Amino acid sequence: MTTLLRSAVNLVAPRDELADLAYEAQPRFDGASAEAVIEWGVETFGSSFCITSSMADGVLAHLASRVAPGVDVVFLDTGLHFPQTLRVRDQVQATMPVRVLSIQPVQTVGQQDGTYGPRLFSSSPDQCCAMRKVEPLERALADYDAWGAGVRRGETAARANTREVDYDLGRGKVKLAPLARWTDADVAAYIERYDVPVNELLSQGYGSVGCWPCTRKVKPGEDPRAGRWAAFDKTECGLHV
Repeated sequence: MTTLLRSAVNLVAPRDELADLAYEAQPRFDGASAEAVIEWGVETFGSSFCITSSMADGVLAHLASRVAPGVDVVFLDTGLHFPQTLRVRDQVQATMPVRVLSIQPVQTVGQQDGTYGPRLFSSSPDQCCAMRKVEPLERALADYDAWGAGVRRGETAARANTREVDYDLGRGKVKLAPLARWTDADVAAYIERYDVPVNELLSQGYGSVGCWPCTRKVKPGEDPRAGRWAAFDKTECGLHV
């Protein structure tokens, strides 16, 4: 177990140096355990490493807290989350040795309505995601060199080639995916073993949980993410592309 030491100021490394670190590490961590991937992230980047969580469950936060107590957990508080999602966030903060950072958009939902018109998520979901998710994430990651996300290969076709260690060229950060090879069964087993909090909506017909205006229950036989942006030709919010 690694104890995460936090410095007062994080010094962000040059992009080319970070890219070299990521590309050198890729073959070493191909197929490595989630714990090993996180341990490398913490040992390499120290307090310049964080993880992100959508709070569909607390699996990645719990796993990271076991490896690196005190790790930063970035949560994008869009202002449009289900109460059940915020409940998982609060449970993670209350029960795990982590520091949850709830990052909010520049504008409240009301201010956004006043600027762009009401229900922007219906008229321009890409723009809404850009302002309420993508920009807050980029702002949150400004002081970090590397971040770990909970994306898994089996979730969508777009994530099928996810690597445990990669370089996010657009953001100039090392991006880790400790759970890249985990199956739904692996996630379920971890949740049961450690009694990890899970979003209640996942047992109420929702296959994947995002913001409430753009998430619906899935029908029998549908892909688990079919309930996300169901009325649009859209499958990702822009955080992982």
